[in-house]
Amino acid sequence: VQLQAYGGGLVQAGGCLKLSCLGSGRNFSSYIMGWFRQAPGKEREFVAAMRYSNHRPRYGDSVKGRFTISRDNAKNTVDLQMNNVNLEDTGDYYCAAGLDYSDLTRPSLYDYWGRGTLVTVSS
Repeated sequence: VQLQAYGGGLVQAGGCLKLSCLGSGRNFSSYIMGWFRQAPGKEREFVAAMRYSNHRPRYGDSVKGRFTISRDNAKNTVDLQMNNVNLEDTGDYYCAAGLDYSDLTRPSLYDYWGRGTLVTVSS
């Protein structure tokens, strides 16, 4: 599975931005799809993940109520709608795919990663 994330950019605090991730390869629908982010000098942080297209997603505490993850298995895409962003949302955002359901929040359990797309929130 190859993943490509895009949609990052500069956004003002309080604004919104949509990230997308396009996957290639077989059996995309079988994979857990997740979004992680990493700010300079910080560890990679779990943002959101979704097992199936109609499965209840999981969110990191810092983005609950503001971000929404969705996936379209027919198009091999997973999106992250970011609303009411704040300065702490700045960072490189990565999409990831894996098959281990034991802990959707753990980066080490994901097998495939796309290159990051940078989100910068300005005040």
